[in-house]
Amino acid sequence: MTGADAWEDHIVRKHGSVPIPSLRDRWQERPVLGAWMFLREPMTAEAAARMGYDYVVVDLQHGIASEPEALAMMQAAEAAGAIPVARVATNHAMTIGRALDAGALAVIIPMVNTADDARAAVAACRYPPEGDRSYGPVAAISRYSDDYARVANATVTCLVMIETVQALANLEEILSVPGIDGVYVGPVDLSLTLGLPPRPDNDAPEFMAAIDRILDACRRHDIVPAIHADERLARRWTERGFRMITVGYDQYSVIHGLNQALATSRGAPVDGPRQPFGY
Repeated sequence: MTGADAWEDHIVRKHGSVPIPSLRDRWQERPVLGAWMFLREPMTAEAAARMGYDYVVVDLQHGIASEPEALAMMQAAEAAGAIPVARVATNHAMTIGRALDAGALAVIIPMVNTADDARAAVAACRYPPEGDRSYGPVAAISRYSDDYARVANATVTCLVMIETVQALANLEEILSVPGIDGVYVGPVDLSLTLGLPPRPDNDAPEFMAAIDRILDACRRHDIVPAIHADERLARRWTERGFRMITVGYDQYSVIHGLNQALATSRGAPVDGPRQPFGY
């Protein structure tokens, strides 16, 4: 049995007849690594999935993909073996519902600063009686079969972003909300609200104390911690306890690759940009 066959067999046994992959299942075995799509190219999303990234995120907050383009990107990522994830633009039921109806199996929800924000995020991700998600999974049901609604609540992963001082102050209340699967740390926004330079790899005591506080709270509440990073930071964050780490970015890869080819052709040192972090 191949790895893909074993994975599908696991999902069928867990969820019945519908082979719906779940980010929740994948991070139980090991930390998962993801690719982030700022741009709007389905072939890039597919390539990332085929390379072995566990999940591929389509950024609908700061990225440039339209809804039809995001749909195509998530279809390509899922078909190639990755979990399709949407980082939605707002914590709004319609916004979250449309991403899930398009086939996202996980959503990253920005600017969750209070317990009420967290409750709204969870409710938008779950069908009644666990939430108030409206039924209409047009793309999801065609991709995952008519049985989608039966297993959606047990499969869709809800990740709330912790990226402000206000969220830190309300951390215990936010993580006490039933139905949150993970916390996604936005290190740049978190740095800014702490009065620090906008860096993903801050070593400032205030930043590291905030990280440790989030990790400790996640352990106590049995919630998975996730973070925006890059290949330099992956081992550091894994060792500290993060279970979901985004390390690849389409925009950076294009810019760096073009720069490297030009510089090498000219015999010049490669001095490319660092990966773009907007969070």
